[in-house]
Amino acid sequence: MDFTVIANAVEVDAGVKRLSMRFIKKYAAPERSRLSSELCETISNVLDAHGLLTVPRTLPTSENDWVYVISKESPLGQAVAIAATVANFAMLGAFPLGGLENNFPELQELFLGGPPLKPFASPDAVN
Repeated sequence: MDFTVIANAVEVDAGVKRLSMRFIKKYAAPERSRLSSELCETISNVLDAHGLLTVPRTLPTSENDWVYVISKESPLGQAVAIAATVANFAMLGAFPLGGLENNFPELQELFLGGPPLKPFASPDAVN
């Protein structure tokens, strides 16, 4: 897998690039006839090793879908990393933003590939 072309494209475009999965597959595994979930996970890990992250985090298996590839060192990459951390805490039932994440229902789905966040319930709430 040679992702130097993708890494250079992201660098040239100020740390973010919108790419089709067809383009990514061309550099990841041109000999493959289709993308599998295992290959997409491997691609994510290799991109991560190159200092890049993807939105959505779980890459789609359809070659017709588009993803954003973002440099981790860019301001946008840092913001995405923070959002992903907030989504991870929400999955654990800890809402670090005090319920503010409920204003952004797509956060969970976009960064973790899961269903939207559940509404925050105060521990003091009475049933």
